[in-house]
Order: sequence, then structure tokens, then C-alpha cells
Amino acid sequence: MPRAKGGVLTAKKRKKVLKYTKGFRWDRKTKKRAATEALLHAWTHAFRGRKQKKRDYRTLWNVKINAAARENGVKYSVLINKLKKANVKLDRKILADLARNNPEIFAKVVAKVK
Repeated sequence: MPRAKGGVLTAKKRKKVLKYTKGFRWDRKTKKRAATEALLHAWTHAFRGRKQKKRDYRTLWNVKINAAARENGVKYSVLINKLKKANVKLDRKILADLARNNPEIFAKVVAKVK
């Protein structure tokens, strides 16, 4: 009986790994061992990046709100505190969008809580 070496499955696994590493530099896109190692790192960075993106956006929104709030004569921290006390249910994303695209409406929101 001939020896079964599993070439089909091995090739399938290799092909799958190399498909993910398309566009990588050097040997990491063609050699399975290097590709596997590269993917371990790449997926770790991708996971971390998805969390980091949320932090970065929140920081950006805070900066935009602060800049617009100071134009209306109030600090960011004071504005957020007054918004909470006035029970205004606008999140930072919406406030930042208002500050950027509709400054007159943002000014009305600030005036309401002042």
C-alpha cells in the first residue's frame, strides 16, 4: 500500500496562510514559516489597533469640543460638567460634529447650559 503524505491538505494550509500575507515584504509573503510568524505579529497589531482607534477618535472629539467651547468662553471640563448637570444627552461625537460643521448650533447648546 502506498504511503499517504497529505500533500493536498498541506498545500491547502500553506495557500491559506500565504493568501493572508499577500502584500507583505521580503520572504514573508512566499515562505510559510516566515508568513506564519508575520501573521502572528500582524494580527496582534491589528487587534490592538482596533482598540487604539476608539481612543484616538475620542481624543480628537475632545480637542474639537474644547476648541469650540473656548471660542464661546467656556472650558471643556466646565462645559461637559454643565451638560451633565443640565441633563443634555449629546455625546462627544455629536458635540464635536456640531462644533465643526454647525458652530451656531453649538453656540446655542453652550448658551443653554451656561
